[in-house]
This record gives sequence, C-alpha cells and structure tokens, in this order.
Amino acid sequence: MKTIIAAGILLSAAAPAVAGPYANIENNSSWLDSEFGAGVTEVHAGYEFDNGIYVQGGPAYVSVDGEENTTEYSGKVGFGTQLSEDLSLYGEVSFLTEEQEFEFDQLNIGTKVGITYKF
Repeated sequence: MKTIIAAGILLSAAAPAVAGPYANIENNSSWLDSEFGAGVTEVHAGYEFDNGIYVQGGPAYVSVDGEENTTEYSGKVGFGTQLSEDLSLYGEVSFLTEEQEFEFDQLNIGTKVGITYKF
C-alpha cells in the first residue's frame, strides 16, 4: 500500500520554474474522507538547462498513517517547452526508492505529461 500511495503522490509533483541551479522543497499528501493517508516531503537540489530540461534529486521523507516514518531517495527529470504563445507542453519522470534501494525493480516510477493552454 505504501508503494502505491507514494507513486501516486510523486505523479502530482510540479516542475521547477527557473533556469539554472535551484532548491525545491515540496510536500505532497493524500487525504481520504478527511483522514490523512500519506505524505512525501522532498528536499531536492536541481538544475534547469536553457532548453527547458531539468534534473533534481535528494532525500524524501515518507509518512504513512499508522506506519513509522522513513527516509528514501527521490529524483525527477523533465522538460517544459512553449509550443505557441498560449500553449505549452511539459513532461516528467520521477522515482522514489523503497527501503533506500536503487535496484530498478525496487523503485517507484512515476510519469507526468501535460499541455497547458493560457486564455
């Protein structure tokens, strides 16, 4: 259950908005019927390139209701690009370790792709 919750939380993370090096602290939590389910707080260092591609990573503090808090590792690589004056495209691949293992079958992987239209 912890794996499913953490992967879902990672999918909702936002991309950075500045070029060059940056720090990003982000919390994503889930609630069901006003009951706390789980939360992940990521403390990342990252870099966004001039072409809109970014990478970031660092510790992730995982809190699941009824379980002991854990510290994992998480990271993201993504991009954002303007397709026109009013239309932009973005995408991201993220990971969260489980039991601090970097083996591919032990990683929670999330993806995000979207289009934003400004009125």
